[in-house]
Amino acid sequence: MDAATHPEPAVPADSGHAQFDLLIRLLKLGSFINGPMKDGVCDPSGVSQIELKVLMALAGEGDLAGHDLVEIMGVPAMNVSRALAALRSRGWIEDTTDPENRRRKPVRLTIAGTEAYQALLPSVATVANAVLGGLTPRQQREFAAISDKLIAAMTDWIRSHHEGVKL
Repeated sequence: MDAATHPEPAVPADSGHAQFDLLIRLLKLGSFINGPMKDGVCDPSGVSQIELKVLMALAGEGDLAGHDLVEIMGVPAMNVSRALAALRSRGWIEDTTDPENRRRKPVRLTIAGTEAYQALLPSVATVANAVLGGLTPRQQREFAAISDKLIAAMTDWIRSHHEGVKL
C-alpha cells in the first residue's frame, strides 16, 4: 500500500495528533456499539435503538425533556419525538412537570417502563460481556475511569453550548 492509494488522513495543524487519533477512536466506538446493541438487545426485544437509548437515559438520569434527550443522544429531534411517542403508546413513559420551569415538559419511566427496562438488562449484560469480556478487571476499571472523565467533559461541553439542558 502506498501513499497514493491510501493517503494519510488530514490532521489539523494546531491539534495534537494523539488527541485527534483518540477522538477518531471514540467516534468509531460510538458508531460500532450500535451493531451489537441492535442485534443483541433491540431486535430480540422489539424496541428501536433510539427507544432503548431513551429508556437507558431515563433510567439513569431520571426525568428528562425531549430537548435534553436530543442533546444527550445527539440525534434529530424528530427521532426522539418518535421514540417518545412509541414508548408512551406502550405505557412505558409518562409526562411529568418541572417545578422550576413550567414550559419544560419532562417525561419519566412508568412502573411498566421500569419493568420493561429491567427485562432488557440480561440482554444488555450479554452484549457487555461480549464487547468488554476480553478486558482484564484492571482494564475494565481503567476504561470506566477514563469513560467517566470523558462523559464529564462532554456533559460540560453540552451545558456550555446549549442553555437549559438538564443533565
